Amino acid sequence: MRSYRYFDFIMAAFVAVLLISNVASSAKIVDWGFSLAGVRMAFDAGTLLFPVSYIFGDILTEVYGYARSRRVIWAGFTAMLLASVCIFIIGRLPGESAWQSYAGDGAFQSILGGVGSGAIVLASLIAYFCGEFMNSYVLAKMKVMMAGRHLWMRTIGSTLVGEGVDTVAFILIATFFGVFPWEIFVSLILTNYLFKVGIEVILTPITYRIVAFLKSAEREDYYDRTTDFNPFVVASCP
Repeated sequence: MRSYRYFDFIMAAFVAVLLISNVASSAKIVDWGFSLAGVRMAFDAGTLLFPVSYIFGDILTEVYGYARSRRVIWAGFTAMLLASVCIFIIGRLPGESAWQSYAGDGAFQSILGGVGSGAIVLASLIAYFCGEFMNSYVLAKMKVMMAGRHLWMRTIGSTLVGEGVDTVAFILIATFFGVFPWEIFVSLILTNYLFKVGIEVILTPITYRIVAFLKSAEREDYYDRTTDFNPFVVASCP
């Protein structure tokens, strides 16, 4: 397996974005204070950062290929699961008396309890798994079909599919288990999806620069012509 100068840094940044956005999603719902076509512009706070993970996913697949991107996706999946288990255990340990007086278990559960709850964990992991792999798969296939041309079309096209799957899966499962009220179900889906895709579009020039830099620095521009796209095969990399 080839070694790369920047691959580990990108993987670390990718995982960090996932963990931060997962906590933020449970901690707060943001309301922009206006509506579009009768739909309130409200979304979970993790939406502010989570789209960046798809940009990292695009960069990883475009430069290093689907197989290496697959390993990073699994690293993120494992980190999210570990964080959720740790927060769940911490939430059930007895709190110190002084801490209980100014914060307390109630505040902890209100802010972080969702990260360790079965509903949020289930919604996050299923949505993440399906969305990230769809994003990587679509981009890899489009790159081969387009012979490496029109990067903007591949990044935006793969995001439209991946973020769509991710957003609907996460909010549907979380709402079904009572994390979010059904009254804002449509609003959350629309605002999350539009915001995430909008971030991808806005940051496309930056994506172009990073991809160009990495391809030059790493001397790599991988095409997934013979790749096994099975998401559960994580051991093999070219």
